[in-house]
Amino acid sequence: MRTDFNDLPCILILASGRGERFRASGGTMYKLSAPLGGSTVLEHTLAAVRASGLPWHVEDAGHPGMGDSLAAAVRATAAASGWLVLPADLPLVMPQTLRLVADALRAGAAAAQPVHAGERGHPVGFGPACGPALMALRGPQGGAPVLKALREAGAVVPVEVDDAGVLADIDTLDDLARAEVLLRARRGSA
Repeated sequence: MRTDFNDLPCILILASGRGERFRASGGTMYKLSAPLGGSTVLEHTLAAVRASGLPWHVEDAGHPGMGDSLAAAVRATAAASGWLVLPADLPLVMPQTLRLVADALRAGAAAAQPVHAGERGHPVGFGPACGPALMALRGPQGGAPVLKALREAGAVVPVEVDDAGVLADIDTLDDLARAEVLLRARRGSA
């Protein structure tokens, strides 16, 4: 984990989930350990995070819900100047997308969210004023209630990105197969 903040938002990699939908779809292992393009789902996510140059924290303590996991991660990185909430099962998010969301926060956005082809994705960025609300979260919803309140106040900056990885979470074996196709297409065009 890189947590030398230097006035940068911190990427919170949420890896506490049990992957029940993945197993229900026929997966025989923990979804973050599933093979993807010669590595694992989690290693792809971590590679993008490391390449972003931003500080980061992995929250994998096995919390009962995403809200609990997010609250613990924010508490562990309370000195950060904001947070990018990245579920660990988004292995194809690009490093430049992470930097763009962080840049929106550094420019003063209360919250920022990447948008690809008209769809909102992850990571969702939260500015430092959101810290107390994020630390108070509990249960399965994650940061959705905080984001909803910010959206209703017109305080969420959309960050347009050319990155389908912001939408490509791995919840089922079919999702993993689609991610493999997208990864091969990216590598073929590189």
